[in-house]
Amino acid sequence: MIRYFTAGESHGPALSAIIEGMPAGVQVTQKEIDLQLRRRQQGYGRGGRMKIESDTAEVLSGIRFGKTIGSPISLVIRNRDWENWTEKMSQFTSNEATTEKITIPRPGHADLAGLIKYGFNDIRPVIDRSSARETAARVAAGSLARIFLHQLGIEIGSCISAIGSVADTESNKNLSKLLEKGAQCIAAAADHSEVRMLGQKAAEEAIAAIDKAKENGDTLGGIIELYITGVPVGLGSYAQHDRRLDSQLAAAVMAIQAIKGVEIGPAFENARKPGSEVHDALNLVKEEGVQRPTNRSGGIEGSMSSGETIHIRAAMKPISSMQSPLQSFDLATLEPVLSRFERSDTCAVPAAGVVAEAVVAPIIANALLEKFGGDHLEEIRDRLNRYRETVLSTFSD
Repeated sequence: MIRYFTAGESHGPALSAIIEGMPAGVQVTQKEIDLQLRRRQQGYGRGGRMKIESDTAEVLSGIRFGKTIGSPISLVIRNRDWENWTEKMSQFTSNEATTEKITIPRPGHADLAGLIKYGFNDIRPVIDRSSARETAARVAAGSLARIFLHQLGIEIGSCISAIGSVADTESNKNLSKLLEKGAQCIAAAADHSEVRMLGQKAAEEAIAAIDKAKENGDTLGGIIELYITGVPVGLGSYAQHDRRLDSQLAAAVMAIQAIKGVEIGPAFENARKPGSEVHDALNLVKEEGVQRPTNRSGGIEGSMSSGETIHIRAAMKPISSMQSPLQSFDLATLEPVLSRFERSDTCAVPAAGVVAEAVVAPIIANALLEKFGGDHLEEIRDRLNRYRETVLSTFSD
């Protein structure tokens, strides 16, 4: 089973990740990993940090001659901004006497709870590890599981359906056609837009909204639409709570910084409808198997994959570091003051969609490995293909 860990601080020397459990024989290129890192850095509304960094992953182990070898894979992403923080973030040389302490917590951030939890007298350690800069390591780690899935015909993609009050109502016209070609086609189409929206009119309105928010010293959140195609029926299980596929996917997406809500398909919309308008009818088509005319379940029934496209929606709150300050207080004096500003983005929703693509990849990969087992790609592919043939023949005779 695949698991990974990340390490590193936003202004430290580097971010790193160790990925364990990747099957052997998966073809990987440097270009594929770095492509996902570049996608994460793009998006209208990003801050000054993205002008400094040009992320690329240095592979230290686990890959030989362009293929995984079954041993742990280690990655390093250097922080170019480290050269400006060598004293403030020094690992061993003590500069406490001369380094300014951060003592004003930002509302909505990890600052206050983190400082209290870990017993700091300076918020800087909380800022640096809780920062969404850490997601660069998760994108690099997730890209390996994503490559593995792609070689088995499973694809992941996302687009943005809302930024602030601007909703993309045009995208539904294009979604079905793109999904027929695979979820990566949605990602490719969305990447043509600076805000990763499929509708041009909505994209233009979203850019204007971001400009206005930046002018006002404010920030904007939005809604991410995440799709996974090619997933066979029966991944996950209803037998135990921790094996339910929907809960695992929701947990992975919710663990992205600033994500505050996750639903499978149009779950909240479904909650306001009668069952006759929510559940997907089942049609048996000769030589094609089970067909569903709708996918209101979001590709998951009974906490298992239904064989339809998995659709996840995620709500990202506005970033909590704002140039227009809110009320706070100074921990050093306990006097009321306005909150401080830490260099940040006006809107990071487009980038969060790319992160969401990355974090769900290991979840799907593990559900697949749990179902089929196998230590190398060809072994797993053979078992998956035989299973798909068996499922189809069951309903075709």
